[in-house]
Amino acid sequence: MTAPNSLIFASYLPKSKSRSEPRCTTPLTESCSGKPGNRSLRYYFPNLPPRPTLTITEILGLTKGASKTEIKKAYHKAALTSHPDKVPVEERESAEIKFKTVSQAYEILYDDEKRHLYDTHGMAAFDSSSGPGSAGMDVNDILAQMFGGMDMGEGGFPGMGGFPGAGGPRRPRRGKNEEQEYEVTLEELYKGKTTRFASTKNVVCGTCNGSGGKQGAKPRQCDRCKGQGVTTGLQQVGPGLVTRATSECIVCKGTGETFKDNQKCKKCKGERVVITKKVLELYIPRGSIEGEKIVLQGEADQRPGQEPGDIIFELSEVPHEKFSRAGADLSADLSITLAEALTGFSRVVLTHLDGRGIQLTVPQGRVLKPEQVLKVTGEGMPLKRSDQKGDLFLIVRIKFPEDGWLNDKSEFEKLKELLPKPSPPKITDIIDEVEYDSDATLEDFGAGSGDPRAGGEWEDDDEDGEGAQCAQQ
Repeated sequence: MTAPNSLIFASYLPKSKSRSEPRCTTPLTESCSGKPGNRSLRYYFPNLPPRPTLTITEILGLTKGASKTEIKKAYHKAALTSHPDKVPVEERESAEIKFKTVSQAYEILYDDEKRHLYDTHGMAAFDSSSGPGSAGMDVNDILAQMFGGMDMGEGGFPGMGGFPGAGGPRRPRRGKNEEQEYEVTLEELYKGKTTRFASTKNVVCGTCNGSGGKQGAKPRQCDRCKGQGVTTGLQQVGPGLVTRATSECIVCKGTGETFKDNQKCKKCKGERVVITKKVLELYIPRGSIEGEKIVLQGEADQRPGQEPGDIIFELSEVPHEKFSRAGADLSADLSITLAEALTGFSRVVLTHLDGRGIQLTVPQGRVLKPEQVLKVTGEGMPLKRSDQKGDLFLIVRIKFPEDGWLNDKSEFEKLKELLPKPSPPKITDIIDEVEYDSDATLEDFGAGSGDPRAGGEWEDDDEDGEGAQCAQQ
């Protein structure tokens, strides 16, 4: 049983048993008595600034014997006051640390198994380096990573029977991560978001502690894998091609041992894990970007003897109907009438992602042109852990009047008098009066000619996935 290795508790030395007993202040693998014992929390987080001594119960303002109801109530209160969205910008970074600290303290105290481990062994119970062979990754872990997390059998390569002298079935020390896409709107990325969801996952059975058998029951060697934990068979890799492949035994789940039916744990039925639901909280900081990964450490499926993997959410930004984003900048169309383009205006031109109206004033005498770009400094996306923002780029789109909007000939003459005079007429020896199609597009320009300068022909070639090709002689 392990806990997430992302604990960032902000306090840190264990309390002395009595006032006369000196307090341990040396962050070593031994206690003050020189014997292996509970390390201080400072040992696990040496880079944190010194703060007063706190236990994880004190982080939530609780006593050691607090009930689950009291723990839950204290967590909700502490999480609300320390939430990054509830504090000024300059305090947001420290608030994120405090918020994670509170959440992780609650995670240990509210889970019966983790709480028992903490009460018995302190934070040393969650230190993966305290066990045998923890100085580094063994060769089996390296091979497991090289071969996609596959069980290596007796310490050897898949399908090769293992190395001699290996000590039975082995598996990677860390479980697989669970990755999934999480869609977020641009509004949520602008303001930040906290959401809760129910996670269904495998948890190590607390009744048999992951053995799969009743108390006192003795396992027997798995008949299928002969105690190896893995089986080897032929796997087709192509037409007429097969290879030997090693996979986890489906009977013993990689342990190499099984129990008789009457000796299996009544709770997990010999599966060693049980399915449980847990409410998780996903916090998306404001200013997060497309493709960013939010990691819930240690929340993937559990297996006995393994550190659980992480649940990883990759943010996928939903296209917005009004705004486009690039980095910390935003762009949007600025729709104005021809009259506004010529005479100016002062009005709210769009509603921002947080609901604010953005008012723009263009003075009389300043003419806006089609496709002109106006930059509004500091009205783009917020930068993470900062009070700064990107810029907003407004692209001018002028709405011209429809045909027939003015019928009075005298009004036309007045309009012509108001507008700038046209250029002098061109004088030529021969004049032809022609007709025109007002609905044409440049797609028709050079159509079918094969000339790369023709309108749309170059783009069509790209869309078909065909580049330039050499002619065969």
